[in-house]
Amino acid sequence: MRRMIRLTVVSILTALVGGATLAEADGGLERLYILDCGVNIGRDQSRWSPGVNEGKSIEFSDNCYLIRHAKGLLLWDTGIADAVAAMPDGLVVGNGAITQRRAKTLASQLDALGVKPGDITYVAVSHTHGDHVGNVALFTSSTILIQGAEYDWAMTQPVKPAFVPTQRIEKLGGDRDVFGDGSVVIFSTPGHTPGHQSLLVVLPKTGALVLSGDAVHFRDNWDHRRVPSMNTSREQTLASLDRIASVLADRKAQLWINHDQPQSRQLRYAPDYYE
Repeated sequence: MRRMIRLTVVSILTALVGGATLAEADGGLERLYILDCGVNIGRDQSRWSPGVNEGKSIEFSDNCYLIRHAKGLLLWDTGIADAVAAMPDGLVVGNGAITQRRAKTLASQLDALGVKPGDITYVAVSHTHGDHVGNVALFTSSTILIQGAEYDWAMTQPVKPAFVPTQRIEKLGGDRDVFGDGSVVIFSTPGHTPGHQSLLVVLPKTGALVLSGDAVHFRDNWDHRRVPSMNTSREQTLASLDRIASVLADRKAQLWINHDQPQSRQLRYAPDYYE
């Protein structure tokens, strides 16, 4: 019965993302840059992949994405805090479970592209874990696009995201066509956290991509529908994975898994770009 309910919900949601809202992706979207936002070294992979490689360490990528549209710039996630780049031994977090490292700062990578933090129209965060909102305070004049459920939950946590008073916080209640032409669409994928969201990007030459945030961490988890033990809802996670699968099929999209290092090594980083 739960499976039937979950599939029904997914079908309804897929109709929203796969239908009229996304039907007319047009020429406003220009290009997408992948930015190196650090690496996480996990002491025990099974924290993210239950029952797999217990006790073995794993290193995974942490990417941010700069999207240039005729109506403005959108930054998807802000990565590990830039301050970590100056720490030779990295930063240990998660009660010792993770060591974060940065080879270069987000600010320097944007500067190399001729982009200042004040140029960013929107900062959309997949969720509020530290390796995704580590630099959110740099963007003092940007509008922050975040699910209302995520914002409200984050404000109850011991470590709150470092939003600043000058930022406009736009609390979403589901999907959002950011530029109104179907080329950049936020869609709700809760489960890893209560208000996790993913991003559909429809590039004119590359085609459709889904940036999945932490809805799934590794390709093997995707293939086997493994749910990390720290996720806030297993049921929501599985429903969100079904939704992503439906969007991929409907849009003939590629799945870009943020933390999957083998996949990330095959992608082109800034100053190169996808269009």
